[in-house]
Amino acid sequence: MKKVAILLTMITAVVFVNAQKVQQKNVPGPVLKGFQKQFPTVKDAKWEKEDGNYEAGFTINGTEASVVINPSGSILETETEMSSNSLSTSIKAYIVKNYPNQKIKEAAKITDSEGIVTYEAEVNGKDLIFDNKGKFLKEKKD
Repeated sequence: MKKVAILLTMITAVVFVNAQKVQQKNVPGPVLKGFQKQFPTVKDAKWEKEDGNYEAGFTINGTEASVVINPSGSILETETEMSSNSLSTSIKAYIVKNYPNQKIKEAAKITDSEGIVTYEAEVNGKDLIFDNKGKFLKEKKD
């Protein structure tokens, strides 16, 4: 029982170190300015601090989205939720072949600061990343 308590404490500590919720009033001014410049109509973002950057999660036009912004206010990437049916045929074929009998839980379009688009499909607790042509790039633990 003692081992379980220690394990749970360690897991909780890792979660808090990797992503910490932040109230908007504690988000640095340059970060807020960068966010408001790109998304002026969004008023109710939920903020987290992760790896020294800030991530805002929000809904825009009925679609879930998030943006990662560095402390100087530059947008590093945006992620927009999409229907798994909207993924390309090659992405869906890769998943059927490599993850048989598994469903796509969530899908998203990711655009980095240079405009490079990738796609993410969450399957079996893992994020599968594909390039804009549907070629598999990598797998990340969710």
